[in-house]
Amino acid sequence: MTSQYSYGFIINGMPVESLFFLVFILFISGMLALDLGVFDRHSHEVKFKEALVWTTVWVSLAAGFYFLILYKGEIIHDLNSIGDIQQNILKYKHPIQLGTASFPEALTIYRQNLALEFLTGYLIEYMLSVDNVFVIILIFISFGVQKMYYKRVLFWGILGAIVMRFIFIFLSSALIQRFDWVLYVFGIFLAFTGIKMFIERNKEGKIETAKHPVIRFASKHLPIYPHYFRGHFWFRNKKDKNKHNFTPLFLVLLVIEFTDVVFAVDSVPAIFSVTQDPYIVFFSNIFAILGLRSLFFVVAHVISMLRFLKHGLSILLTFIGCKMLLHIQLKEWGFTTVHSLIVIVCILSVSILASLIWPDKRLVNKKKILKLTGDEPPERII
Repeated sequence: MTSQYSYGFIINGMPVESLFFLVFILFISGMLALDLGVFDRHSHEVKFKEALVWTTVWVSLAAGFYFLILYKGEIIHDLNSIGDIQQNILKYKHPIQLGTASFPEALTIYRQNLALEFLTGYLIEYMLSVDNVFVIILIFISFGVQKMYYKRVLFWGILGAIVMRFIFIFLSSALIQRFDWVLYVFGIFLAFTGIKMFIERNKEGKIETAKHPVIRFASKHLPIYPHYFRGHFWFRNKKDKNKHNFTPLFLVLLVIEFTDVVFAVDSVPAIFSVTQDPYIVFFSNIFAILGLRSLFFVVAHVISMLRFLKHGLSILLTFIGCKMLLHIQLKEWGFTTVHSLIVIVCILSVSILASLIWPDKRLVNKKKILKLTGDEPPERII
């Protein structure tokens, strides 16, 4: 074996696989710190141009990671021989056959498939995040959050989402590897969710703040100040400086975290339909989540142009659910990651093009769009 393919070493007692994961986490943490500490020192309203720039940045980083996997994908699991690659394929059920390929040829096949799995998973998570954006917009409107605080709430919401997704993804992976029937459970759930979303696609969303389970729970167990306070999540009590009062903005953050957990139940299993490699699921998930904040502000400005997107997302979820239920048959028929990517792109492209060709005239209304800004917070929300 030539040295150019050898990654089988340990640095200070840490395997390369763990080191790669640690470097990834440090890189993401650095980008988030840069975003918050340098570019977001002061709360401000995010304009469309700024949101578009940051969306381009996060999408570009995801594209860069795609090419990293395409040319050096074996370093994720420290694969140094055909035996290592074959073992990895069996462990995570990658839909590829090596045949009599040499090690360099096997590496190329493996890298290309892994990169496609990442790209497909990223696309699924990113587009499903659009539905999450609609709900977050509704949350901000219902709680009367000022638009200058949107970015701050979303930052901390995304940070919490990363931690929860890490736990959920690797726990789900462990269950899938031990119990094959878990994939069928995920498939039934996703198909049901997709059908339900399609049936309720035109239903008007509404959040009654005082009756929301998170608000009711927090109100019983935390000292809540009933008014917004300069964009703070909490502040020190003047009478007793050892105690803190939580503000409605903190409650909004809790609701968004709760909402993300609900969405993770859909999106994470959806990516497991593409790959059972928890690292690829995690990487694609995180890149999509990191782009969620900038995507929120882009979608908020073009919401009137996405009339049929929910239709597309419901069909996408149903397709993914059926794919999980029929994954053995599809593998026998030669259905690969490339085919999944083509179907997903077609579904999303048709829904977006249909939205552009036949826009909903009821939403092309300045008053309706201005309602998204949430300029005037209510006096009380609990």
